[in-house]
Amino acid sequence: MAGGWARDGAVQDQIDATVEDAVEQARSNLHSGESAEFCIECDEPIPEGRRTAIPGVQLCIACQSKLETKGSGTGGINRRGSKDSQLR
Repeated sequence: MAGGWARDGAVQDQIDATVEDAVEQARSNLHSGESAEFCIECDEPIPEGRRTAIPGVQLCIACQSKLETKGSGTGGINRRGSKDSQLR
């Protein structure tokens, strides 16, 4: 139920757009192509099981973990209308 000048279903449209953006972001991070035998960061060998399970993998598990930890910040568009969400 929307209020004010917003049409009915506007909140659900915002939720759907947020989910679609997250799915698109996740898809853009997927690898493709041939997997590297050695990590491009530390030059350690990448295990055969990892190369088979994740096509196009370029990083060993340790370097991938560091990358994901460093890039885990949330950002993007504030779609919530409350002032509290805008003050963060």
